[in-house]
Amino acid sequence: MTAPAASLVGGMPFAKGTIVRDFTASIVVFLVAMPLCMGIAIASGVPPEKGLITGIIGGIVVGALAGSPLQVSGPAAGLAVIVFEIVRDQGLSALGPILVIAGLIQIAAGLFRLGGWFRAISPAVVHGMLAGIGVLIVVGQFHVLFDARPLASGLENVAAMPGRVLGLSLDIRSAELAFFVGVVTILSMLGWEKFRPAAMRLVPGALVGVVAGTLVAFFLGLAVSRVQVPASIFAAIVPPGPDYLSRLIDPTILATAIAIAFIASAETLLSAAAVDRMHDGPRTDYNKELRAQGIGNMLCGLAGSLPMTGVIVRSSANVQAGAMTRASAMMHGAWILGFIVLLPWLLREIPMAALGGILVVTGWRLVSLSHVRHLFAQYGALPALIWAATLVMVVTTDLLTGVLVGLGLSLIELIPHVRRLRLRVDQRHDEAGSEITLDGAATFVSLPRLNAALDAVPEGRPVRLDMVGVDAVDHTAAEMLGEWLNRKRAAGNTVDVAGAPGHLAKLATHS
Repeated sequence: MTAPAASLVGGMPFAKGTIVRDFTASIVVFLVAMPLCMGIAIASGVPPEKGLITGIIGGIVVGALAGSPLQVSGPAAGLAVIVFEIVRDQGLSALGPILVIAGLIQIAAGLFRLGGWFRAISPAVVHGMLAGIGVLIVVGQFHVLFDARPLASGLENVAAMPGRVLGLSLDIRSAELAFFVGVVTILSMLGWEKFRPAAMRLVPGALVGVVAGTLVAFFLGLAVSRVQVPASIFAAIVPPGPDYLSRLIDPTILATAIAIAFIASAETLLSAAAVDRMHDGPRTDYNKELRAQGIGNMLCGLAGSLPMTGVIVRSSANVQAGAMTRASAMMHGAWILGFIVLLPWLLREIPMAALGGILVVTGWRLVSLSHVRHLFAQYGALPALIWAATLVMVVTTDLLTGVLVGLGLSLIELIPHVRRLRLRVDQRHDEAGSEITLDGAATFVSLPRLNAALDAVPEGRPVRLDMVGVDAVDHTAAEMLGEWLNRKRAAGNTVDVAGAPGHLAKLATHS
């Protein structure tokens, strides 16, 4: 009997059952994405429709071109802080030229195959950056819970927090009502995620929280601020103005675009690496992913919307919902477009405090204390210090300064090995299996070449990793090697490791 023919969609086999799984997964991702797109836009200091436009472009366009078939792209909490500062200091009109240049930089990075270098950024820096962003989102959106606008800086927001709480009174006005709606939203979201029945595990907590807050405000007739969206989403698209070309060569615009491109690319590839660990399908083509993100950000710049990255919350929802191909991400963008074209009046019933509550929870989850504990336990004080310094500098100064400080501190790990930074990577592949031999210091400097060698190992064959000649491994290389070992073994591959130093020696003994 002849097997039914199957084609390839997004690098994955496509059969009749695939479209059903992609369809159901796209609905789940859409329900997760809608409140986050609007909430991140508001946290960025722009109207909510700007986030929805980015979600549509990220789904339909970037979903079709992405190098990571199951990753979902859209507005990211990780860029909300820097966009807020851009809008505050340079005006909303500056965002378009910045994103066009940032997109061109990402396209060039993909064409010149620089994707591997973004993967070499220290995990301590990346997670410290995300933790700092999480703190800023929490302290900023805390004020939205009281129907107030966030203040100009993170420190000002922190200083004003006690006054917000002490200002509550029994004289019920808009601040008290909004705070009530926000608390209902947060408790509903957390309660659902903790106690939801197994049969409804795919219903996202963010959606439940927003619906609960909206219903409370609607049925009680509460006078609180609500989301404002235009009658037509197309009216929210702002084409380039007469001064657009002149702003493209503004030094301030150029510097900000470089920062956006760097941070967006790092966050995207971090998310893509995490998505790869969630499924057994095709691995991410990091350079193709960079090119797709660049095209998406250029389109967002031309439309006057928010920047985008690959986003882990929506991507993990996509994988967990059973998505098989890139069709799921593309359809989720189509659902967003259809919803805001047909039902904009429904969005106008959502209280701002409900979206603020969702973002308070989202921001708090970015502050992963478990990660810094892991860094300290496995690699000592220096990586934990890098994490903490990056976080503090992001909160007290700005995002770019915090990242640069973290990268600078990462160089300290190289000092003991400065005379022998070179890592020799030899590989052999045949029918019997694969052997990778390393000699030298495995640091983030050599990570792109090491990544390329490990990614080239064929699936389904025994692997021997010879590290007898490795005299040092920094925490960036150790994390990557550990993840690779765990992924290979989880897929059923036999991996034999010889001479693994430090933390990797524990992993080497586990089959």
